[in-house]
Amino acid sequence: MDTNVDTDVPHHNAWIIEYMSGMRIFLVHEWWKVVVPVSIFALCVAAGFVARRLLFRVLSRANARTKDILIQSLRGPIIIWSVILGADLALRNSVIPTRYVREVHLVLLALWIISLTLMSSQLVGNLVAFYGGRATGAAGRSATLTRTVAQLVVSLIGLLILLNHVGVDIRPLLTALGVGGLAVALALQDTLSNLFAGFYITLAGQIHIGHYVKLNTGEEGYIEDITWRSTTLRGLGGNLIFVPNSKLGQAIFTNFNLPTKRMSASINVRVPYDCDLDHVEQVLLDEAKAGVGQIDGMAPDSKPSISLIPGFGDSSLVLSVNYELVEFVAQFGVQSELRRRIWKRFRAEGITIALPAQTVVLTGDEKGSVAGLQS
Repeated sequence: MDTNVDTDVPHHNAWIIEYMSGMRIFLVHEWWKVVVPVSIFALCVAAGFVARRLLFRVLSRANARTKDILIQSLRGPIIIWSVILGADLALRNSVIPTRYVREVHLVLLALWIISLTLMSSQLVGNLVAFYGGRATGAAGRSATLTRTVAQLVVSLIGLLILLNHVGVDIRPLLTALGVGGLAVALALQDTLSNLFAGFYITLAGQIHIGHYVKLNTGEEGYIEDITWRSTTLRGLGGNLIFVPNSKLGQAIFTNFNLPTKRMSASINVRVPYDCDLDHVEQVLLDEAKAGVGQIDGMAPDSKPSISLIPGFGDSSLVLSVNYELVEFVAQFGVQSELRRRIWKRFRAEGITIALPAQTVVLTGDEKGSVAGLQS
């Protein structure tokens, strides 16, 4: 046992001596084979940091929201691309055999395509969300369905480029997708119905995120989102209403934001038939005009008017106080405040509000029957 150990020691020492001798020769005469690739890699990464900083400085002059979108989308990928480029150039200037360098180059190119696709998908989604929402006045918001479709298109293009890069023939794949798509369409009729209805709703431009709509079935609220399956409404109470896209596409609804949010409204006031009609109209007009600029939700340039409509009621005259609102949902607060002002002014002016009443005319026989019942 001891003899074997003693015999192995010289061989072990010889291997160490040979290894150290080889390292010494390499560091003295062939050091550039390591330093050059490492230096190229380090320079590419450093150049990536510098390029990112210069690019962000240029982008700082752009629109604040656009700048944030671009910076968020490019912050990470720029460094990843510089690392991929540095690794590729370092390998090309190394002593690694060419066939291995070629294989690694293909892997790096695939990684670059994947990173570029992911970055483009995120960038397109953010840009669609911002500019789509700004076009509709929805404070930088757009439908989830719109963003998803845009991102899927970019991802699909990137996938086709990647498959072509690795040498995959996509024609059989497209044929298989065509046959399989027919089977999927038959199995998912309801889902596809909602999906295409969502496309129609989005492209038709009849509703947008932030619009207030009321359906003929009674549901109403702000459009919160349009997804591949349903449209989400937020009611005035804060509750969410989910309407399948196929149902919304067939529904009759009123959009209170089109063509503009501004709209006309009115409240009815009932007064007795024996009142001074001219005086009542003047009082109502004075209070309505006084509310302009003071009542939140009433259009600041509204021109109120009084009309004898509906006019002659069963037991009173019915007048309409007409005015304009900044938006549909403002009507509730405006009506409440305007009624309070009218009530107080009527009390000060001695004007009464008519109560429901009905006059019954009795004939002679009917009078006798009523008298008999009273006795």
